[in-house]
Amino acid sequence: MQIAEPLLLAIEELSKLPGIGKKTAQRLALHIIKIDDDKARNLFKSLEELKTKIKFCSRCFNLSEDVLCVVCSNPKRDTTKICVVEEASDVIAIEKTHEYSGLYHVLGGALSPLAGVTPDSLKIKELLERFKKEDIKEVILALNPDTEGETTSLYLAKLIKPLNIKVTRIARGLPIGGDLEFAGEATVGRAMINRVSI
Repeated sequence: MQIAEPLLLAIEELSKLPGIGKKTAQRLALHIIKIDDDKARNLFKSLEELKTKIKFCSRCFNLSEDVLCVVCSNPKRDTTKICVVEEASDVIAIEKTHEYSGLYHVLGGALSPLAGVTPDSLKIKELLERFKKEDIKEVILALNPDTEGETTSLYLAKLIKPLNIKVTRIARGLPIGGDLEFAGEATVGRAMINRVSI
C-alpha cells in the first residue's frame, strides 16, 4: 500500500523518538492530521520553542531558559548539598517528591566504557570545579541502580572522599536495572530521605 510522502516522513521522524515504535508513530501522525489547525500550530510552536529556548544551566547542567536554572537561582535552596544525577529528567523526578532542597549536578549520562562513555564524556570535571568554588558539605549520588550507575557512583565516591566531603547515596528502594525518571514519586521520595553513606 502506498502512503503519502508527508505522512511517511512524519512517521519516520516520530518513530525516532525514544519509546515510540512505528505503530505509535503512525497513530500520532494520523492524530496530528485530524486535529484543528490551531492545535497543530500550538504543538509545532511548543516544539520549536523547546528547541530554541531551552539550554543547559551554566552551573549544574540542568535544563534552563536562563544562564542559571530555577534551582540554582533560588536563594532558598541549601547550597551545601549537591545531588548528582545522570540526566535532567532525574532532577524532575526528585523535585516532584518535595523531599530535597539542595542543589543538583547533571552528569549527562553514566560511565559505560563499552559504549564509549568515559569520565571525559561526562560533566565530572565541572563537578570537581564546583567543590573549589562552593562550600559543599554533602554530595548525594542519585544515579540509576544499574551497572553503569553503580560504576559511576563508585568512581565519583573515590574522587570526592579525599576532599573531606560527605558522600551519600540514595537508599535502595528503586528497582535494580530501573530508571529514576520512571519510578513513582513516593519511591523516589523515600529513597532521598533514606540515603546512606558509601
